[in-house]
Amino acid sequence: MEIYNRDSSSVLTRRCFLQAGSVVVASIGCCGKIVGAVGDSSKKKITVGAHVWVYAAKQPEYNVTPVLPQIFSDLKYAQIDGVELMHNVLRKRETVERIGELSQKYELPVIGTSFSGDMWNRDKYEAVLEDAELVIGYLAKLKGKTFGVSVGAAPRKKTVQQLDIQADLLRKIMAIAEKHRVTVNLHNHTYEVVDDLHDLKGTLARIPDAKLGPDLNWLVRGGVDPVWFIRNYGEQIVFLHLRDQYKDGRWSEALGEGDMDYAAIGKALRDVKFSGIAVIELAHENEFELTRPLRESWKISRQYVRQVLG
Repeated sequence: MEIYNRDSSSVLTRRCFLQAGSVVVASIGCCGKIVGAVGDSSKKKITVGAHVWVYAAKQPEYNVTPVLPQIFSDLKYAQIDGVELMHNVLRKRETVERIGELSQKYELPVIGTSFSGDMWNRDKYEAVLEDAELVIGYLAKLKGKTFGVSVGAAPRKKTVQQLDIQADLLRKIMAIAEKHRVTVNLHNHTYEVVDDLHDLKGTLARIPDAKLGPDLNWLVRGGVDPVWFIRNYGEQIVFLHLRDQYKDGRWSEALGEGDMDYAAIGKALRDVKFSGIAVIELAHENEFELTRPLRESWKISRQYVRQVLG
């Protein structure tokens, strides 16, 4: 497929949030009934979820707490199977309890959460580990099962020592997650896959059996063909982020309205027998004005995913 490149310096991205988030520590605890987890590997049909970024992009400090009722209502309307959160809403007991109530009310399970930290930075090692343990504990109380990790971008190409530190921290996070029956997957933006996948390959050289949760659109923006990536790493892919863009590099309002070749992507996924979770992550340029309510774009995207992925 054709690879699209553009200057994205003016684009507000979830990567900006991931690099800016601060570590907050709180005690673990939650109450209330929670809707059962999704993504059981025994199911043949692919679970189609939604990530909350498109809401976070419009909120102070990217915190979706004030709009959680809208999120659950919109996704239920669009017949989404479950929601993937951002880790900044999984640090306070009262917020987690609210999420549990909404999950029960709308019968919409929490699939998991995305998480980030500068794992290559020795000075932040303990703080990131403590934050991960806190978030995983709360996620488990919501019966979430997936933990999509972004390892953090460095100012320049990561050194051997930085990759060693990163892998060591990842192993500890994976061990914590395993105790809670949560599966860690390596998420990507562009920095993990540029320079011939230097960052990602550095991690996989140290943790060969790591599970992958690639963002197919960030692969494109990083100069990597998603079909190639799926065919080369398919056995390790358990999770996907889906988004679409036009040939000029701008994101489309809904999945299926852009120019990415999702027909070829769908075929590649079927060929490698992908049976994991596919999460739609809508995103729009800063200056973009919606032409329809978000819930309608979710519905369009959900229908499209079912068409191309089954």
